[in-house]
Amino acid sequence: MPTSVRHRRSRTRRRLAIGAVGAAVLAGGITVQQSLASTTSWPAAKYYTGRAFDACTAPSTSAMKAWHTGFYGAAAVYVGGKNRGCTQANLTASWVKTVNSQGWKLIPLYVGAQPSCASGTNPERMTSTTAASLGATDGADAVAKASALGMKAGSALYLDMEAYDTTNSSCNTAVLTYIRNWQKAVHGKYYRTGMYGFSSSSAKAVATTTDRTNLPGNLWYAKWDKVNTATTDWPFASTLWTGRHRGHQYLVNSKESRGGYAITVDRDAWDAPVAVVG
Repeated sequence: MPTSVRHRRSRTRRRLAIGAVGAAVLAGGITVQQSLASTTSWPAAKYYTGRAFDACTAPSTSAMKAWHTGFYGAAAVYVGGKNRGCTQANLTASWVKTVNSQGWKLIPLYVGAQPSCASGTNPERMTSTTAASLGATDGADAVAKASALGMKAGSALYLDMEAYDTTNSSCNTAVLTYIRNWQKAVHGKYYRTGMYGFSSSSAKAVATTTDRTNLPGNLWYAKWDKVNTATTDWPFASTLWTGRHRGHQYLVNSKESRGGYAITVDRDAWDAPVAVVG
């Protein structure tokens, strides 16, 4: 993807984007429970609790082996979406199988349509009239992409929703419509759902909407306070996404080296479902 539409932003650009958004809508204190069509027929989830990292490009299997030192136990990978910003030469079914055998847990991330009121340019942007259809199409595509990589039903797939102006009511409504239809399409194939978003905008929008139907069952919030936790700095109602359904991106653009392999990563505190592989 051209650098002008890359998903991963510098810390400065992301902070500017966050600063541009307003306060989200109404406060909500309703417990989120992922409604599964038939809990007895669903494949078991696989959970991970600990430190994770996400990098724009999936590292080589050699780098992943060198990095499996115990500091990180999971890695987020960008499995698809028209707004995915980096090429993924390493990300194949063989790569997934190999790093899984090395002991890694994987967090599949899908960069779907972005809000029309968001800053920057994106190849796929939703509007009020296209949000529902795009959400359904992208949800089906997310499942197809994950399945092709060997991530089985029961896996949790995470939708990347970047920062936007939540005070723009029509734009905010379109985003929530898109998210609900993405969630329904993913659930229809017996994959669990999650969402990555900013605690000041996109994550806050789903956390504070009064309509709690068809929302992702896991929330991965970006709050760059450098605190490795998904509990003590939780920015929303304490009843939301409890019971191992949270991730927290707490540090970005961290240049690290392990075993001779240098990678720039974002750090995450994780306590939520991951991909089911093998």
